[in-house]
Amino acid sequence: MRRLLLGQGASRGIAVGRVRIRQPHALAVSEQRIDLDEVPAELTRLHRALDSARAELHGLRERLHGALAHEVGEFVDLHAMILDDPDLRHGLEDLVGTGLYSADYALKLQRDKLASVFAAMDDDYFRSRLEDLDHVVGRVHAALQRRDDDAAHGLAGAILVCHNVAPSELPELQAHGVIGIVCAAGSPLSHSAILARSLRLPLVVGAAELLAVADDGDALALDGGSGELVLDPDDDDLRDFRALANELEQEAIRLSRLIRQPTRTRDGSDIRLQANAESLLDVSEARQVGADGIGLYRTEFLFLQRNEPPGEDEQYQLYRELLGRMDGKPVTLRALDLGSDKTDQCGIALRDEDNPALGVRGLRLLLAHEAIFMTQLRAMLRAAADGHLRILLPMVSSREELIAAHALLQRARDELEAEDMAVAAHVDLGAMIEVPAAALALPQLADLVDFVSVGTNDLVQYLLAADRGHEGLGDLYSPLHPAVVRLLHQLFAYCGRRKLPISVCGEMAGDPSNVPLLLALGLTDFSLAPEILLAMRERIRACDRAALRKRAPLLLRARDRSQIQRWLLEHTP
Repeated sequence: MRRLLLGQGASRGIAVGRVRIRQPHALAVSEQRIDLDEVPAELTRLHRALDSARAELHGLRERLHGALAHEVGEFVDLHAMILDDPDLRHGLEDLVGTGLYSADYALKLQRDKLASVFAAMDDDYFRSRLEDLDHVVGRVHAALQRRDDDAAHGLAGAILVCHNVAPSELPELQAHGVIGIVCAAGSPLSHSAILARSLRLPLVVGAAELLAVADDGDALALDGGSGELVLDPDDDDLRDFRALANELEQEAIRLSRLIRQPTRTRDGSDIRLQANAESLLDVSEARQVGADGIGLYRTEFLFLQRNEPPGEDEQYQLYRELLGRMDGKPVTLRALDLGSDKTDQCGIALRDEDNPALGVRGLRLLLAHEAIFMTQLRAMLRAAADGHLRILLPMVSSREELIAAHALLQRARDELEAEDMAVAAHVDLGAMIEVPAAALALPQLADLVDFVSVGTNDLVQYLLAADRGHEGLGDLYSPLHPAVVRLLHQLFAYCGRRKLPISVCGEMAGDPSNVPLLLALGLTDFSLAPEILLAMRERIRACDRAALRKRAPLLLRARDRSQIQRWLLEHTP
């Protein structure tokens, strides 16, 4: 039965497909028996599902390239091997042909049988392959749920419906054929949402009702921009969603005309638009849309999907390739920033902290793991010899931390020079301003850095004591709070007087609706996801910066968020 539900849009895009409920360790399939004369048709259905899953994996492997191939290619290959395992296929055929079970229930029984074999093995590696088995079984199960008319209706892929999703899962899920995700929990400002936008993977969060009512195989249409969900959509719904998808395509065509245009306001002020990135794919896209550089490269995603930290040479090669793809434009590498909602398989980040957002993360974690930090600094310094590379330190909160980081950077340089390695004569060192202490004490830190970058996602949550990933605090967590606006104005004004380069790399800088406010406060350097860069350029080109600057005092006198929102409405071009 058709149902209209609403969550929070977290990553724009339209997806229309079949629901795949996340069941980590078992399929929720009730026992289903068939008659003897139904066996041939059920075996045909089973074989079609297996062939479909195999074709999906083959197609994914063919499409993977660059960083994505490195990150998830091995998973695709392993899953293809599991799918081709004779024990899986013959066991399924026997359960259907002799046991007279439906293909769906046979899949559950064979999965449970193989899982028990894996669990009984002494080898930790094989025991850990249970999750891969579940991925393969989930893919086959999704293929079994497809209807013959799915292609005609555009229900081509799987939409994952789950409680929440971790950032490290997203590339793998996309490689497994997931075309959209709906989470019962989560926030549009979480790291998962940020990465989903980078991957162009439609995501809706805060949709607990859907998880309660949807079943595997249900048709679902989702709009990752508005958060609208339609379970069992009718023909009118499907037509509307196709129209929305077409609108997004037309918008992309219109914005593409701005690729070679300057980011200049109506009154002639030039604004820098740099890109945030997590992968080589992001960097390539940043160059294609005319970014002025990479303002934030999140190196932690190199660490997330592996059992041991990457070595110096591997990091060096990646950083060199990043510089090469940007063709001389600056590339800002943020040092490893783990913790909070970004835990790793390497065991670097502390697990089960009582309050991870206020725990051992960012620069604190790096200083606690000196060898890992030194390896990364050495790789960065080596790569800097081949281009304009800058190093950005995450979650700086004190002068003592900066002094310690400087000492390690100098030690890394001394080691490399003693080994006759090529090292850049100078590498700019910057600090992330995302802790109120760093924002308020910037005059006491400024002599130790060459630039600063404001991470508004964390700065807002710490300033307002509102967890940005908490779905119940959406109304409280806002970059339009008067305290946030005044603090940003102080930062921009101080850096302007001192001629200290400052940018904003948080999600606030990637929202076109915030452009008038940030220009009025004095910002001239934005860093944002490459997929939104052209929309930001369009908005900036429609603004008169001088006129907005004159109206800034009204912002600073605002008593509440509603007054700031009214100011924005009045000054939006």
